Amino acid sequence: MADEIETDRRFATTLARGLSVLRAFRPSDDGLGNAEISERTGIPKSTVSRLTFTLQSLGYLNHARRHDRYRPGPALLALGNMASASISFVDLSAPLMQRLADETGTLALLLVRDHQKMLIVKTWRPRGVASVWLEVGHRLPFNGTSSGHAFLSALPEDSFNQAVTDADGDRGLTPERAQDVRRNGRGQLMTAGFVVTDPDQYFAANIHAVAVPFHSRDLSEPVIFTCGGMPDVLSVSRMQSEVGPKLLSVVQELERMMGQGPSRATWEL
Repeated sequence: MADEIETDRRFATTLARGLSVLRAFRPSDDGLGNAEISERTGIPKSTVSRLTFTLQSLGYLNHARRHDRYRPGPALLALGNMASASISFVDLSAPLMQRLADETGTLALLLVRDHQKMLIVKTWRPRGVASVWLEVGHRLPFNGTSSGHAFLSALPEDSFNQAVTDADGDRGLTPERAQDVRRNGRGQLMTAGFVVTDPDQYFAANIHAVAVPFHSRDLSEPVIFTCGGMPDVLSVSRMQSEVGPKLLSVVQELERMMGQGPSRATWEL
């Protein structure tokens, strides 16, 4: 289906490539050159150079000329802040998630889908307690993360199929594996209201996490609220008995504050 979209006459390939350039940047990067962007995106370097020049001219990228490297620019920051402000649940969720982080001593996260990955868009760190080091802009795979499994489990059938197609086998997410993930995750959502991936399936063994999907009326697909921590802080039993139920309670409180029905009613259809 992705190929069908890209061959549709309405599809703007140049725009899509420009957005791919912006997606190439990671929080840990100290700038990127055209060659690195080309390697990450698969776009020819000659095309990348035109795209980065245009994005820099419009303020979406900064260019440190003496090093010939690009960094996200002020226009991109403004665009992100505008998007955040226009989505009502983001600000409402902040005090709830900070309270949860403080009470549980875990890193609380908000993630959205970004093509074939889950993108961290907000973090809340517990005050006075060391926590796992994940930052806004970090991307997690669908396969092998509680956030990714919760997302796939909460999608309606047609969106699920598209997400799996877009993932293109990333980290072993075959259609068969995706169906197993979805089946297990939906079972957990129906019985407990949250998803905890088996640590044996984690893509990063040193991080445990529990996740709850949230369906906002502002968006066409679910976002994911997550609590994560090191295994010695966030054991499977603690996720199941304490942190998972508290995270679910926070999401339910957010639903009440927004005056909307439970997310469960959406993904059970």
